[in-house]
Amino acid sequence: MKAEDVARNAFSMPLTNPSYPKGPYKFVNREFFTITYRTDPDVLRRLVPEPLEIPEPLVKYEFIRMPDSTGFGDYTESGQVIPVTLDGVAGGYSHSMYLNDEAPIAGGREIWGFPKKLADPSLSVNKDTLIGTLDMGGIRVATGTMGYKHRELDHAKVLKSLEGPNFLLKIVPHVDCTPRICELVRYYTTDVTLKGAWEGPARLELFHHALAPVADLPVLEVVSAVHLVTDLTLGLGDVVHDYLS
Repeated sequence: MKAEDVARNAFSMPLTNPSYPKGPYKFVNREFFTITYRTDPDVLRRLVPEPLEIPEPLVKYEFIRMPDSTGFGDYTESGQVIPVTLDGVAGGYSHSMYLNDEAPIAGGREIWGFPKKLADPSLSVNKDTLIGTLDMGGIRVATGTMGYKHRELDHAKVLKSLEGPNFLLKIVPHVDCTPRICELVRYYTTDVTLKGAWEGPARLELFHHALAPVADLPVLEVVSAVHLVTDLTLGLGDVVHDYLS
């Protein structure tokens, strides 16, 4: 293979058998169960990188079911997003993500810098309760519950909340383990079709695990919970801060 062929075909590892196809990446019937809770502000300040700012000590714990996604297939995800601002614009910083499918782990990390790790999340309905769980190595890490579709939400307000930017810390090491890329990446979701939006009473339990430390951001108070069903496109990103420059 000639050098120019290597450069032309290099968009994923392995070179001759990529882990995922090129985007755009569209999601059909993507289901969100998100619990917003109040946490320790001192812990947040240690975890959120500058130049992002923290307007309130809040965390959004997410369970996301993705039954139909371009190139990534059928999988489930769980993790924590921290509400932040950059230059006064509100958005969300992805702090931790755990999922059960290799292709979106590889694609998420390589393209955008999503903090993805392999684990066993689930999202299901048991009678009158929406239930999200996260296990790692057979150990329960998180359990979220919500009353199923208690109150419908205003779709216009929900769509407006989904328009904001999302932020990631993309790290690619050099061969000597020093950082070769260390960037704050911004991306948006686009082409959003909201098929349903509900709220209800919710509770969240987080348990300590050495390799999935979601409980390091303790639950002090559950503020709200929403259940959404959407179609959307995961947009590619742009670099808003280079930590190595």
